[in-house]
Amino acid sequence: MEAANKGAWDAGGESVGMNIELPMEQRPNPYIKTFLTFRYFFVRKVMFVKYSRAFVIMPGGFGTLDELFESVTLIQTHKILPFPVILVGRDFWAPLIAWIEKTLLPHQLVSAQDKDILKVVDTTEEVLTILRYTRIPPEGPQPPFRQVSDDCQSVRRPFREG
Repeated sequence: MEAANKGAWDAGGESVGMNIELPMEQRPNPYIKTFLTFRYFFVRKVMFVKYSRAFVIMPGGFGTLDELFESVTLIQTHKILPFPVILVGRDFWAPLIAWIEKTLLPHQLVSAQDKDILKVVDTTEEVLTILRYTRIPPEGPQPPFRQVSDDCQSVRRPFREG
């Protein structure tokens, strides 16, 4: 992430770092203008999605995949306005894309339209082309999430032992 922060820093742009408290504590890189620390992953993900207008995702592990699929699911289910989700590194992401095509699509667990949310590229120029020619939602409020009270009913049942 330091490269993205350095690019923003060099261009005089904003750069926000969103750290998570982990046992193996990490230090912020020197190019972050605004630094936020979160205790819980879910809060950090909400902030990522709420304030992002595009995701450019580099190769990573479980945390990266978690954030990737959270954003794609919210776009797929129309809980947020669609924005570009760009995976950088065709060789790295090819097995995941192949699994989606060979497993999820035939079982109708996702649609071809869902798969098309993901754009896979290799170069900075490809990323910039997608960002230039894709309608990116304006800053401001996302579509409202429905209130929990509208979706759920409280059911009281007596406690029974055994």
